[in-house]
Amino acid sequence: MQGIRHVFGNLAAVSDVSLDVHAGEVVCLLGPSGCGKTTLLRIAAGLEAVQQGAVAIHGRTVAVSGEGSLPPEKRNVGLAFQDSALFPHLKVLENVTFGIKSQPAAQRRKRAMDLLEQLGMAPYAMAYPHTLSGGQQQRVALARALAPEPQVMLLDEPFSSLDARLRDRIRDDTLHVLKRAGAGTLLVTHDPEEAMFMADRIALMRDGWIVQFGTPRELYCYPRDPFVVTFFGDVNEVYGRVQGSVVQTPLGAVDAGDLPEGTRAQVLIRPEALHVTELNESPTTHQYSHVIMAKLLGRSSLLHICAHGQDGQEAHLHARVPGVFLPVEGQPVTIRLDPSQVFVFPVVPRTRMAHGDTQEDHREYAYSDDGQ
Repeated sequence: MQGIRHVFGNLAAVSDVSLDVHAGEVVCLLGPSGCGKTTLLRIAAGLEAVQQGAVAIHGRTVAVSGEGSLPPEKRNVGLAFQDSALFPHLKVLENVTFGIKSQPAAQRRKRAMDLLEQLGMAPYAMAYPHTLSGGQQQRVALARALAPEPQVMLLDEPFSSLDARLRDRIRDDTLHVLKRAGAGTLLVTHDPEEAMFMADRIALMRDGWIVQFGTPRELYCYPRDPFVVTFFGDVNEVYGRVQGSVVQTPLGAVDAGDLPEGTRAQVLIRPEALHVTELNESPTTHQYSHVIMAKLLGRSSLLHICAHGQDGQEAHLHARVPGVFLPVEGQPVTIRLDPSQVFVFPVVPRTRMAHGDTQEDHREYAYSDDGQ
């Protein structure tokens, strides 16, 4: 997809987006509701006309602004949506073979049964969709989309209607089947954990723009924007000013990177960056950090901590600790920061998102001085 822009009325749903998906690769379009990810998917599928830009599949241009486009059924793409949309009057096997009518009957049946076997649905080949659970219907829909051996698979929130335990299992099964099929896959999701599990690369979107495009590790460990940090989980936010290449926080000095001296800075600290240790002896001064509350979340414990800095700064912070770690209320603690989970950005003035802004303008995440 090259230079895609799409407008609904006065709303720019997608603004100058370019991305590529390689054969055998899973790319996730990730972002909050209304960011433009489903519009991009529909443009790739041919369900929305290209207003500006171009779409090519396997080196063949299938849509370009002002010159028309190939219809969806001629693009060799497989589609699967949140609603499985199976044909209720057809059995599972008939649903899967529906899109491969050009092949001999025996070959169609073998292809369908192979896919159903891979997805654990072969025993239900002669069942009707209404007798299946939601997760089973979603597997059949995936098999139907894969049956014609498409060059590109397009998946729009295919797991969002499933309960958590079933969703994890079907994600895993789906990923293995997609990798075996070898098609390039574009998957829309609003769930960052799902994107990190499924994707080789992630395009994180906001307001019609791609904020950052890269591997899950690149987005999580090397975010280019505060929005990228906050979208992948809860963070602690503190503010300060760059002095001597560091920002002073209630947890000590944090490296300010290449931010200029005197810059107002926002420091984002992931809860898992706080390594907490109980203090057995009584503190000698009133300036110490202590536990406000501790909650067991199963595989980890969440601590609410009141942190006091040496310069009198104070902050309410959350720490996530592996396993069972439940200090009592008021317990004095020391905190050590993992710098790889701490990110510093300049606080920039609020800017109005007006028509004609550049993509760089939109990439600036705006905060007022109080962090709102």
